[in-house]
Amino acid sequence: MSTARRGAGPGTAGGGSADLVIVGAGVVGAAAAYFAALAGLRVVVVERGAIAGGTSSAGEGNLLVSDKEAGPELDLALYSQAVWREDLAEHADRWEFESKGGLVVAATAQSLCTLRELSVHQRASGVEVQDVGQGRLHDYEPHLAKDLAGAAFYPQDAQVQPMLVVAHLLRLARDRGAHVHTGTEVTGFLRSGDRVTGVRTSAGDIPAGAVLNAAGTWAGEVAALARVAVPVRPRRGFVLVTEPMPPRTIRHKVYAAEYVGDVASSDAALQTSPVVEGTDSGTILIGASRERVGFDRTVSVPAISMLAAKAVALFPMLRQVRLMRTYHGFRPYCPDHLPVIGADPRAPGLWHACGHEGAGIGLAAGTGKLIAQAMTGEQPGLDLAPFAPDRFPDRFPDRPEDVAEGDSA
Repeated sequence: MSTARRGAGPGTAGGGSADLVIVGAGVVGAAAAYFAALAGLRVVVVERGAIAGGTSSAGEGNLLVSDKEAGPELDLALYSQAVWREDLAEHADRWEFESKGGLVVAATAQSLCTLRELSVHQRASGVEVQDVGQGRLHDYEPHLAKDLAGAAFYPQDAQVQPMLVVAHLLRLARDRGAHVHTGTEVTGFLRSGDRVTGVRTSAGDIPAGAVLNAAGTWAGEVAALARVAVPVRPRRGFVLVTEPMPPRTIRHKVYAAEYVGDVASSDAALQTSPVVEGTDSGTILIGASRERVGFDRTVSVPAISMLAAKAVALFPMLRQVRLMRTYHGFRPYCPDHLPVIGADPRAPGLWHACGHEGAGIGLAAGTGKLIAQAMTGEQPGLDLAPFAPDRFPDRFPDRPEDVAEGDSA
């Protein structure tokens, strides 16, 4: 049964009502806004900062299946790939969609064996994987180091420009009647008994049939306003940007096989594994680091140094290339490494779409469509049970950890 009513006419932050209020104007919130508006819902998006002002502006735009083990997250990634490539295909040029493929490289025989075992399970789940022997590595990437053991190529891996995705999905949603309000902070929830019936904001109350928490790294704090616990925490990561190189110097997204293990790790300490790719402008992006340090924005010299050294080990020619800049952001981390998607039975009327960690860009399209399907009474294209908001201990923290002023939700 639908939990949000359909109807014509926009909601506003100045006293009007909406079928759905979305908290957060990052990529997940933008995708949900587009698909909900497409389904006929009156949508209002509220964002206390700027559009794409949080995690969405601090990533590389990955749409990956290669870095996910068989299970619910991989199922969501495959579903989302179909949404990117089919439902959103006509708009792909707006956000520079590039189906460049991913090359996962193993440095040792043992690492290659582990990679081959992973790919067996991925193929069984529907992932396209091509084994690449040592002798064929340079057919894929001529500048790779010469002493690598082998690789696996994933043709489904793709890339987008994330800030363009957010801007255009919200523009498409507005074309269908949605309203987007930046500089508007959610300060509480409207209630009717136990049911959430809208939001209180710095610009006034917005009554709504449903509220979607898509606040990224701040989703835990937004949930706390409704007196429910969603343990989303920030996980810091850095990206290095080189000076422009000739086009297609690096042809694919290339990363070390150890990256898969780092993604699945719950370790709070600094982890780095090389992820290297070229862009249309010629710059080369180098990641990826992970560490749980709250919202500490200090530039980490150790993280940057380790990323640079590991990238050079993968592509020795990078030793002669100048680093132009670095940037960093915070991934919305969940302790079981699965996002939180769906209705929250602890606070009827409240929905969540958060906790995607570093996969939010790739999973956003599928998440947004699934939310719209569930809200309008349509059978979701994927079972949402593994992502249930109430799978965590039902307790309300006094105050979510890792909170700092001035970060956008």
